[in-house]
Amino acid sequence: MSDSLTMVGRSLRLTMRTPDALLTSLLLPVMLMLLFVYLFGGAIQTGTRYVTYVVPGVLLLCAAFGASMTAVSVSHDMTGGIVDRFRSLDVAGAAVLAGHVAASVARNLASTVLVFGVAFLIGFRPSAHPLDWLAAGGVLLVFMLAISWLSAAVGLLARSPEAAGGFTFFMAFLPYPSSAFVPIETMPTWLHGFAENQPITPVIETLRGLLLGTPVGTSPWQALAWCGAILVASVALAGVLFRRRTA
Repeated sequence: MSDSLTMVGRSLRLTMRTPDALLTSLLLPVMLMLLFVYLFGGAIQTGTRYVTYVVPGVLLLCAAFGASMTAVSVSHDMTGGIVDRFRSLDVAGAAVLAGHVAASVARNLASTVLVFGVAFLIGFRPSAHPLDWLAAGGVLLVFMLAISWLSAAVGLLARSPEAAGGFTFFMAFLPYPSSAFVPIETMPTWLHGFAENQPITPVIETLRGLLLGTPVGTSPWQALAWCGAILVASVALAGVLFRRRTA
């Protein structure tokens, strides 16, 4: 635990020392939300104000993009020689990875608060009760944790930070073929199967239902099942990859 807390502090300090990456992870989701609401929102019919519809999707986009940057930071550690120094100090590999994941979750929480703040300023008015807010926060936190561990595993798998950076593009793209920005039924028929059954969609539908007070059906259980499966698989894969890279 002591090693993990030390690594968390290190990762947070590294985050603060790269203000360009920090500003990108904080401001990009806000800029995308403003872009969709003010440029495209008038042309997209969702049955409600577009800002109300799009906020859950932006939250997921912000979490996915912010977490994917963990892959780059882990890859930097693995190729820069710092991990060998940590091993000589008897620092556990799990502590190093946990530090990156915790810093990723912290960045995502900060960007989530910022997105909510701007959303309220431009007209987002949720009707969630306190328990709904708590449940929505829990689902979002589990998603952040799962994606952050997946990113850590990708960072171990990549042979260079540039290769790991490709994962950032993939995670930033994944929310688009989902219900994040437009209803799935407006998409081409051949895309419905993927959009309805990928991990992002049930998380978005859960957040949308909880925040707006609409029925969520089985979406929360599907979201938790996806996140749990990704989390367990990613932690196991990261452990195996770290041992192989440092053997």
